[in-house]
Order: sequence, then structure tokens, then C-alpha cells
Amino acid sequence: MPSFDIVSKVDLQEVENGVNQAKGEIANRYDFKGSNTELNWDKATISYKSNDDYKMNAIKDILQTKLHRRGVDISSLKFSDIDQVGGMLMKQEVSLVQGIDRETAKKINSSIKESKLKVQTQVNNDKITVSSKSIDTLQECISWIKSKDFGQPLQFENMRK
Repeated sequence: MPSFDIVSKVDLQEVENGVNQAKGEIANRYDFKGSNTELNWDKATISYKSNDDYKMNAIKDILQTKLHRRGVDISSLKFSDIDQVGGMLMKQEVSLVQGIDRETAKKINSSIKESKLKVQTQVNNDKITVSSKSIDTLQECISWIKSKDFGQPLQFENMRK
């Protein structure tokens, strides 16, 4: 029976490249000269520190721009609140959304049922497997899901005939 998987993944190599490009731009920009600004990537979260709101917003814009140009969907980034770290430093952390959580999986399942397409869905850990007797129906299902917004980027893989 034909099937495909709905997943939500972020290419970590592209995130690392985007963070490195953002670090380079921050190091070269005149408005960051002499400031105590840091941008760190630890394979799970991105964190950055700076002196004032202007620099914090500028870092966020630079980071989003560099990641978007590298093909990373901005909706996969979750920004925390800006925290005061002592002295005049502020810190913000960015986490990456990897996988589909239970709530989003329920929304996707209910949306597929709402479409009245003859498909079966099954939630497997952080992905959803959709199967049907017809490949055309699966392609309609993919189009249906792409037309909806679930708050995170979705990819379709492992199309099996």
C-alpha cells in the first residue's frame, strides 16, 4: 500500500553555517565594535548576549536573515524571552523545533480527516505515516497539508509505492 511520512526536520549543518556567517557579520559591523557581544551554537540551542536592546534586535535580524538564506525555515526557531544577565548584559536563547509533537500531530490528523480524503494516518514517535490505496490520493493529501499552517515547517519523505 503506498504511503509517505510527514516529518519536521532542520538541517543542523545549515544552521551551523548560518550561525558562523552571522558571527562573521557581527564581528565586522561598526555598531558592534567594542561591545560585549557573543553568539554561540551548541548543536541544540543558539544563544546570544549583548549590551542593549538595539544590539539584541540587530543580532536576531542578522541570525534570521543568515539562516533563511541557508534554507532554514524561520518558523522552526523558537525565541525565548530576553533575560538580564548581570551588569548591563542581556541574553536570549533560540531553540530549534525538531520532530512533530503530540499536539501538532493531533492537529494534522484532524485536518486530514476534515479533508475527507480516503487515507489512514499513524503517529510514530515524531513523524506521521500516511497511507492510501491510491498515489493520487496521497498527493492530494500532501497538497492539503501544504495549504494549512501548523506553526512549524513540515517535510514529506519516504514516498513508497
